[in-house]
Amino acid sequence: MEDRSLYRRILLKVSGEALMGGQSFGIDVSVADRIAADIAEVHALGIEIGIVIGGGNIFRGVSVAFCGGDRVTGDHMGMLATTINSLALRTSLTKIGIDSAVLSAIAMPRICESFSQRKAIAYLNTGKVVIFAGGTGNPFFTTDSAAALRAAEIGADLLLKGTQVDGIYSVDPKIDSSAKHFKHLSYEELFKRGLTVMDTTAVTLAKENDIPIIVYTIHEKGGLAKVLKGKSRFTTVSDNRS
Repeated sequence: MEDRSLYRRILLKVSGEALMGGQSFGIDVSVADRIAADIAEVHALGIEIGIVIGGGNIFRGVSVAFCGGDRVTGDHMGMLATTINSLALRTSLTKIGIDSAVLSAIAMPRICESFSQRKAIAYLNTGKVVIFAGGTGNPFFTTDSAAALRAAEIGADLLLKGTQVDGIYSVDPKIDSSAKHFKHLSYEELFKRGLTVMDTTAVTLAKENDIPIIVYTIHEKGGLAKVLKGKSRFTTVSDNRS
């Protein structure tokens, strides 16, 4: 295909909230199906795809600490929420004929396979979409950090984060209509401006492994393929402006 993406392997980070759709909690199956269709469109280009999904639509571990509970237990509960979302997305991919595997950082052999770098790369090489569940497997780390870690481990060419808006802005564009949209930022500029689209650990991991980050809206049908072909609005974070 003349306009196919230049990327060989990507890691897509999807927030748990994206799966809620218009609901206040849980999973909107129609949204999971649309995201799966976007993934299938990119898969058809021959691009290898790894995915990390958050769990905020079901449970946020940090909320336990805010209420005076144990943060470690809360984060373990959040890891289970990411596994639920991963299984839901696998179901949506299976419905449209996309072979996928869920690899969990927490051993749950009755539900899914355990993560190993070797297994993940082997599956990607055979064309399977690989969904990474359970975050990093450790408390105190976000799923953004898990996404950057898995991107480095599988040798991804690009880390994409699907968000509620079409890139990174100077301030929240939903609050301030004069917010400036950035087409490109360096990792250092992201730190200096205090823009929190991904946590510091995640951005540092991406920087140290020279993995560009693209931030785009998860809500546009077919948006993932458009971004990879440079035909949509998004923000790139990297030290290379070419």
